[in-house]
Amino acid sequence: MFESKSHITVNPQGNLALGGVDLVKLVDRHSTPLYVYDEQRIRQRYREFKEAFEKYYGDVEVFYACKANSNLAILHILRQEEAGVDILSEGELYLTLLAGIRPEKIIFTGNNKTDKELEKALKVGVTINLDSLHELDRLIRITEREKLRAKVSFRVNPEVSPETHPYLSTGLKESKFGIHENVILDGYKKAKEAEFLDIVGIHMHIGSQITKTSPYEVATARLFDIIGRIKNNLGIELEFADLGGGVGIEYKEAQEIITPEDLAKAIVPIINEKIKEYSLKKPELIFEPGRFIVGDAGIMLTRVSTVKSTPYKKFIGCDSGFHVLLRPVIYSAYHEVIVANKPDEKPQEIVDIAGNVCESGDILARDRKLPTIEKGDVLAFLDSGAYGFIMASQYNSRPRPAEVLVSQEGAELIRQVEDFSSLIEKQLIPERLMKE
Repeated sequence: MFESKSHITVNPQGNLALGGVDLVKLVDRHSTPLYVYDEQRIRQRYREFKEAFEKYYGDVEVFYACKANSNLAILHILRQEEAGVDILSEGELYLTLLAGIRPEKIIFTGNNKTDKELEKALKVGVTINLDSLHELDRLIRITEREKLRAKVSFRVNPEVSPETHPYLSTGLKESKFGIHENVILDGYKKAKEAEFLDIVGIHMHIGSQITKTSPYEVATARLFDIIGRIKNNLGIELEFADLGGGVGIEYKEAQEIITPEDLAKAIVPIINEKIKEYSLKKPELIFEPGRFIVGDAGIMLTRVSTVKSTPYKKFIGCDSGFHVLLRPVIYSAYHEVIVANKPDEKPQEIVDIAGNVCESGDILARDRKLPTIEKGDVLAFLDSGAYGFIMASQYNSRPRPAEVLVSQEGAELIRQVEDFSSLIEKQLIPERLMKE
């Protein structure tokens, strides 16, 4: 039986509801698969993060990591909340500007940026977060050619394990991300000497879905030791220290997690101590949560099409697959599954939920104890707002699903379902192949 959460409940009709909107009626209107997001929950989570650090530190900005979900409606919600945005590509820059986010509220962090991306970021005027000394050299050449100034920070690799899934660990010494401590001062020195660069900050991001404060504590201390050396050796006072994102969410009931307040209470004393130790000008803190803001605000809905028993397993086949929700396959990720049209029924049997992609690995949930499931039932995959639709594809030539936003205004379509024409809209057939 489902235990209601603040924004996910069982309504008087006995159906699962998100933000007060009946999810079964929603799929009857829009079909499945379908992504649904709760606007109020997104706003609430953003405010929770910002207010926690304002309470314990003061000067803080939250830059939403839009790789988690870059739907324009969600970007507009966060623009209204006065959030900044962390971007990783020219495409994300395009979307962010389209949503009305001001350039001074954008930081371009992506690794392996192309010259084209660096040039675009330079001309728009966003902060460029440099991931390597090679990238620094290329940006210097571009600024000299264009005679334009660039605001820059550097991404440091603090060599700290975030104690999460290996694919989500970005601060390990073996990671492809960031500049290592032994050469970071070389980067700042070269940037200081460059004619068109303005050094504004420093950045780290150790990983994602982090459920303990201890990795942050170690990484924060190392980051501020580096800030101290930058000041003492190079005379550079940084405007901001960007500590990245990565705060985890509760995918499983009673899973160990930390809150923004837990994190603030753990690392702000470390920051204050380092500021005093190195006589630093108090920097603005920046954080880049993505999953924390949108993760549990989203649900993926899919309808049961087949019930199949074998001598070894019972499979519940649905009209979705890893082309719609990739996380269970790529990360072995767990999403709680609720039967949306009978959430209060008691679990009866253990089943695997099988996707409709022609791959053995397309299992969206393994060994789940659920009520007896029949064809036509609606399955809700909770906590799908981050890295859900954004990682969807058209594999097996299946169009991508619609997205809906629920709020006090009701349910609003924020992305139309693709049709079969979307599978071919950019394809070209050489004329010679059209001949008999």
